[in-house]
Amino acid sequence: MRTSLYPAVDELERRARTLARAAPGLLRLGQVGESRAGRPLWLLSAGHGDRHILSVAGAHANEPVGGASALRLAALFARRPGLLGPLGCTWHFLLCLDPDGAHLAHGWQPEEPEPSLTECHRYFYRPAFARQPESLPLPPGRPLPESAALVRLLDELRPVAQFTLHGIEFGGAFVMMTREVPGAADAFLETAALLRVPVDRHPVDGPDWRLDPPGVLVLPDGHGEGERDPSGFVAESTWLHPRRHGTLTTLIESPAWAVPSVSDARPVTDPDREIARLGEVLLGRSQELAAVLGTRLDAAVPEDLAPLRDAARELLDVAPSIVAGWAAEPPGRFHGYFAARGISARRIPLRVAAMASRALARTDPRAAEILDDLVREWSRELEKTYDLRWIPVAVQTGLHVRTMLHTARLVCGEAEDGRGCVCGRR
Repeated sequence: MRTSLYPAVDELERRARTLARAAPGLLRLGQVGESRAGRPLWLLSAGHGDRHILSVAGAHANEPVGGASALRLAALFARRPGLLGPLGCTWHFLLCLDPDGAHLAHGWQPEEPEPSLTECHRYFYRPAFARQPESLPLPPGRPLPESAALVRLLDELRPVAQFTLHGIEFGGAFVMMTREVPGAADAFLETAALLRVPVDRHPVDGPDWRLDPPGVLVLPDGHGEGERDPSGFVAESTWLHPRRHGTLTTLIESPAWAVPSVSDARPVTDPDREIARLGEVLLGRSQELAAVLGTRLDAAVPEDLAPLRDAARELLDVAPSIVAGWAAEPPGRFHGYFAARGISARRIPLRVAAMASRALARTDPRAAEILDDLVREWSRELEKTYDLRWIPVAVQTGLHVRTMLHTARLVCGEAEDGRGCVCGRR
């Protein structure tokens, strides 16, 4: 199976059908819901075990690597069905949780060995927080149809493990786990080292999660259901929903471009000054964008491009609260901590410029041209500042696949030994 490019949503379905036809006794494809625009949500299932494992791909529109990883593991099961036997499970792959967003983000395909960060951002789209289907609005809000479909699936399957497959543009690998599984962290770190993918020692994500060990975040005991985004949106995550069934959720983040400095454990002599400097980067570039945009995003934008406008506006609005959050957070004392936040300080305005340019391309081409110039300038600055190294798609998916298999073996072994929940047995 080709692993050099990211598959489009329709290609995911075609490849899944090809796999299912080639392994009719093992693989099967079915529809488990529809998106807001009526696009099908496809579930590819492998095996016939009593336990269930669920892998969720495409939760974020700008992260197509998850679908490639799902197909790669399904193809591995088709070739080596004996891998499923010791797990005693049926393994399900939700091929794309947000097909509408994926369609809006699709267009860029990396051409190795010199993929273009600038070209990548010509097609960039990541929805506003309330439109991300891994977020479930707290009552009295109504979930997105994609979110509701995932919740139904989780409640029906009661999986022993849920893997949610993510891929950042640049940075380091890390995992987030809703409970500790002995051996899982070490296996992840060994996989990252084997594949030469740097580990983000202290990710920006999950600031209230427990860091144990570097690059592995574990949900603390007693953690509440609500997650507050800087935009003000408060949600229950689909990561946490299946805890009622004893499910372990593991989020696996695999970068497209490696940033070695996120693994740097050398101490920083003046962390307060470093945090202030990074805040200046984010706020300075946000002010530059605000000067270019003015009230342009308030003007008429074609309906099909409105999600780009809304996402760009939200990111621009939340920049000050992100900087305030960094200032309030007990600062790390090592270079990797500041590298991760320095990347974020540059990534946020880059995303705003990219999405605002697309939103205005038809109605205000002059503003779009200025924003395109900023995308080129800031992409080059990122490449120079952080010594970006492209990670082949096969390696990106390899990190997902190996981490899923190692963790599944540990979780299923835990259940067999009577030390974990076996609620997933049917």
